[in-house]
Amino acid sequence: MIRSFVVALLVALLAPALSAQTTVRGAVRDSVAGTTLRGALVQLVAEDGTTPFAQTVLSGEAGLFEFGNVPNGRYILGFHHEVLDALGLEPIARPIEVRNTEPVLLDLATPSPARYRRLVCGTIADDGGVLVGLVRDANTRELASGADVSAEWLELSISGTGISQRRPRREVKASVGGWFALCDVPRPGTVVLQAARGMDSTDRVEWAMPNSAVVRRDLWVGRAISASATMADSNATTRRTGTAQLRGVVVAADGGRGLAGAIVSVPGGAVARTNASGEFTLTGAPAGTRVLDVRAVGHFPERRVVDLLDSSPPARFALNSLQAVMDTVRATARRTGTSNLVAFEQRRREGQGQYLSADDIRRRAPVLTTDLFRAFRGVYWDGGGPEAAIQMRGIFGERCVPTFYLDGAMMNALSGDDLDLFVKPEMIVGLEVYTPGTAPPQFQNYGGGDSAGAGACGSIVMWTR
Repeated sequence: MIRSFVVALLVALLAPALSAQTTVRGAVRDSVAGTTLRGALVQLVAEDGTTPFAQTVLSGEAGLFEFGNVPNGRYILGFHHEVLDALGLEPIARPIEVRNTEPVLLDLATPSPARYRRLVCGTIADDGGVLVGLVRDANTRELASGADVSAEWLELSISGTGISQRRPRREVKASVGGWFALCDVPRPGTVVLQAARGMDSTDRVEWAMPNSAVVRRDLWVGRAISASATMADSNATTRRTGTAQLRGVVVAADGGRGLAGAIVSVPGGAVARTNASGEFTLTGAPAGTRVLDVRAVGHFPERRVVDLLDSSPPARFALNSLQAVMDTVRATARRTGTSNLVAFEQRRREGQGQYLSADDIRRRAPVLTTDLFRAFRGVYWDGGGPEAAIQMRGIFGERCVPTFYLDGAMMNALSGDDLDLFVKPEMIVGLEVYTPGTAPPQFQNYGGGDSAGAGACGSIVMWTR
């Protein structure tokens, strides 16, 4: 009798507690990238300690998570994911309260792009973007604390006297956790990125900024060992080597057929050639974030930014045929023909200078605009860095800096890197090179402006579509 009473009393006391349990569910979202996060570590912990409850789950497909058998009480719900490290954020948490048996539906998310931009950069221009990421050591995979990260780009101003330019630059130092943020970079636009720590660095790589408030791009720094490719001093060339390798395939964009004999290379470094199936193995490449050139006969070349590590995932390159590119460009050229191109063709027939037409340029299939200057006598470009200028043989025999004209407007102090950044080869429909004294009057810099003196250097004229 007494035992039955005790059992009944316990059931009566425990029934409310047993029934006051529910589920807490939701999704984890990356608001910056506009995606959900799979594999996030989600935790639900009692806030005051009176309720002995703590659970951890991993978010699944579409970032979904769920906690079951959650008693009434106050809790802290939070998550962590590698995306937070890349954004420089601490684990995100928020308080919640469970009051009844109704399921609690609650999402977790990173800050919105606009709010994140304010948190990281404060007040910046409306058209300014934020480029964030992590810098890692390509050999050890560890975070590269204290690495120097820079971004630069070209800005042009058009006035009645011509086109002037400036090259804005942003420089930051990565945090202890390898995180960096470059604020107020152009969007959309193209920036040149580089990271360095001691003797390790990335290449100077182009990154296309979309029209997004926040963009993420991780960088890997590694050492490029310089070695002489030949033993003869007269023919010695310096090659960049390393321990990274990359496997992959080069195919035709139309049909996916493997391209035999295609060349895959790191500029100034390792070179590989594809087999009959289009497969290649690039070995001895400098580790880190690098530029890769891919060329195949009869196809438009591709230049891509890749992260070269000792075990990089396979890469796939799909190249368009030159015929497809030429057909597309020809249709556009007929529709947008101008008096400028008519005058270009007339000067080309007169033969006072050296010329490349749109068809000539497509046949050469340049990866960079500066590749075109190898076709001209007396023009020199050694790719010597962002300040290096294209040079010509002056009237007195010494090298000097020619005057550049872009679509008829004079350009001041235009470097080779500026050309590669601002003018893509596929944009060019005509190129003219004039030695001193041979340029038409409209393409002569009578005011001088270089060390050789007024009129002592030639002119380079470029027309774009």
